[in-house]
Amino acid sequence: MKREQISAAAHARHPIAGPLEEASVRRLLDRAAPERGRVLGLGCNTGAWLLRALDGRPGLRADGVDLDEGALATGRARAAEAGLGDRVAFHLGDARAFTSSKPYDLVLSVGAAHAFGGLMPTLAAARGHLAPGGAVLAGDGFWEREPGRAALDAGFTADEYAGLPATADRIAAAGWTIVYAYVSTRHEWDDYEWSWTGALAQWGIDHPEDRADAFAAAEEHRRAWLHGYRGTLGFVTFVLRETP
Repeated sequence: MKREQISAAAHARHPIAGPLEEASVRRLLDRAAPERGRVLGLGCNTGAWLLRALDGRPGLRADGVDLDEGALATGRARAAEAGLGDRVAFHLGDARAFTSSKPYDLVLSVGAAHAFGGLMPTLAAARGHLAPGGAVLAGDGFWEREPGRAALDAGFTADEYAGLPATADRIAAAGWTIVYAYVSTRHEWDDYEWSWTGALAQWGIDHPEDRADAFAAAEEHRRAWLHGYRGTLGFVTFVLRETP
């Protein structure tokens, strides 16, 4: 199975590609999304955040950009099913190279910082698309505690993330004001990881031609989580405005 196929199967039961429940997503969008204007999703995947931002806000229009053609096709289908297809456009391409003739009132990038090389480069990219007075909604990992050998063996490096205080300090030093933030709970993490590994394993059961790959990927991910970064890696989502 290709990486994109594994991701699609793994997120079948958890459409938000990150450790956040629907209520948490709604709370963040209520803090960040304007009633009217333009929204951009950088590394939008299937556009789950964009569609939730548009829902109940008829004055919003959205663009989403991602490299995964299959994810974008799923996003277009979901938008059409929800009656939002005329208010969102999905663009195939590298989010780092995306350009638009008009700025955006909200720029979203949650769980996609790897595409930019980390949270701070993500925020720098978002700033280039932001209209005056606009907001950025960005989510990424942080160290709940100093990572031990087990977490590092799960595929991380010690300097890949910082602790929550240092992360907030870096954001402020880059000229952003944190107007809200939400730290995902242990329950949200566990629900996301069990959904990820379980949905992928279920795919393997139901698709014999992909069973070996699906089982191997699910087991590798489950082991890295349970024996590695569970309780060490946290996830925080910020609502940011540029500091005057």
